[in-house]
Amino acid sequence: MATAPRPRTSTRDPEELGRRLTVWLGSRLPGAKAVGVTVPASNGMSSETLLFDIEHPRPPLRACALRLAADPAAYTVFPEYDMARQYRTLRLVADHTDLPVPRVLWLEEDPEPLGAPFFVMERVAGRVPPDVMPYTYGGSWLHAASDAEREQLESATVGLLARLHDQVPPSQAEFLALPGRGDALRRHVTGQRAYYSWVIDGLARSPLIEAAFDRLEQLWPREPGTPVLNWGDARIGNVVYDGFDPVAVLDWEMAALAPREVDLGWTVYLHRFFQDLTVSSGQRGLPDFLRRDRVEARYARLTGHTPRDMEFHILYAALRHAIVMLRIAYRQAYFGEVAVPADPDTLILHHGSLRALVQGSYWD
Repeated sequence: MATAPRPRTSTRDPEELGRRLTVWLGSRLPGAKAVGVTVPASNGMSSETLLFDIEHPRPPLRACALRLAADPAAYTVFPEYDMARQYRTLRLVADHTDLPVPRVLWLEEDPEPLGAPFFVMERVAGRVPPDVMPYTYGGSWLHAASDAEREQLESATVGLLARLHDQVPPSQAEFLALPGRGDALRRHVTGQRAYYSWVIDGLARSPLIEAAFDRLEQLWPREPGTPVLNWGDARIGNVVYDGFDPVAVLDWEMAALAPREVDLGWTVYLHRFFQDLTVSSGQRGLPDFLRRDRVEARYARLTGHTPRDMEFHILYAALRHAIVMLRIAYRQAYFGEVAVPADPDTLILHHGSLRALVQGSYWD
């Protein structure tokens, strides 16, 4: 799937974190201990996750997960990590929707206890479609499932987006409105331009990413649509499933007010990203799963809103993902894990599909 080694996901010492967590927990719940502290193998490269149990007479042993802002000295993937914003988003979704989100327990904005702000939530048991190796590869539990079981998971997952977009009053999510001028979509894209500028500061530019921004302007929707609460990282790898039913919706750090199609484009493209990798390795993957036409049709049935300008939004998703991939590659170079090639576009794992989207040949 890639010639480079898997990027490191943390520069922190889990044992030291566990000791400091126990001290902090005792200040919130006297007599409590954090036991079984682990860093999951699937830990991401932005906010970090710790898993632990609370040992205390009341309440009894409780399974928890802690989301910790990235170490600012560790060449972070994103320029900012607003844990209070994520905590507030989870509370908002829990209060206004029937989506299964983990119950948040504590928010700690002081960086002193663990070195960065964090929040704690209850841990939900279940299984997550893997990113490494991707769930589209043979051997994953989702690949081994029946067509009917994957249909059940797909239907339920698109239903999460439909209910999120319909149930949260946008007026309650104003704290997620992005800064800048223009409508919500223009502000969203402007934010991505700023992120790209941050990624390449002092480093080689990406002609492909810049061509994708230019192509977006050519495809810009005449009517971007009314903004709703977007999950932001709307993909099945951020959902915990019990069997094939969602029981926890995770990772809200990219949440924002934006048109519905921003989330939908991300859902469709992030599956295509894994599917394309699988096909390029000589496997069939899951070509009938999360197909664009089925996702769009199901969403329209559930919400009454027919997705519009999806060529724009899928290209936008691929572009956003490319900026993240470029930052991760430059982070690997920083840690000596890869060398920067003459053509920085080759650092983008999906540069072929992004180029095809820019050229308008991807769906041929």
